[in-house]
Amino acid sequence: MSCSTAKPSASKITAAVVTVSDSCARGEREDLSGPAVANALEQRGFAVTIREIIPDDRIQIQNLLIRLAREVKFVVSTGGTGIAARDVTPEATTAICDRLSDGVSERMRSEGAKKTPFAMLSRGVCGVRGQALILNLPGSPKAAVESLEAVAELIPHALELLAGKTDHS
Repeated sequence: MSCSTAKPSASKITAAVVTVSDSCARGEREDLSGPAVANALEQRGFAVTIREIIPDDRIQIQNLLIRLAREVKFVVSTGGTGIAARDVTPEATTAICDRLSDGVSERMRSEGAKKTPFAMLSRGVCGVRGQALILNLPGSPKAAVESLEAVAELIPHALELLAGKTDHS
């Protein structure tokens, strides 16, 4: 039995980017994180087909994630992952996921902690709904992109597994 060493490609993987922010949703602040994350995904070959801005409201987040998980393979949110009272993105994500992938979240935090101790305050999760992968990133543009970069190489393989491509020969 031989194992393939070819790395899966992000090319043609559809993605959605969701900015979770009360102030951005109200138009009081410019969304910088969503465009930064979308750009980072596109540079890695993902096709960002949907961009949304939504307030820090658990039910709205859950409903949007459910819809997006039917429309794209990779849903990335930015914002709402801290410890403030309105930071409910991880709870909303956990509520709608079939399974969580704790190792992905752990890797984002451990890599982030190499740059700032504040990375350990992020509560973002990674989970599966159907055949879609959902990833929560911090709200800071820099932290969001750095967190994404820490795990980006894992995403194409994770999505292949979700699509049923589990043959290791």
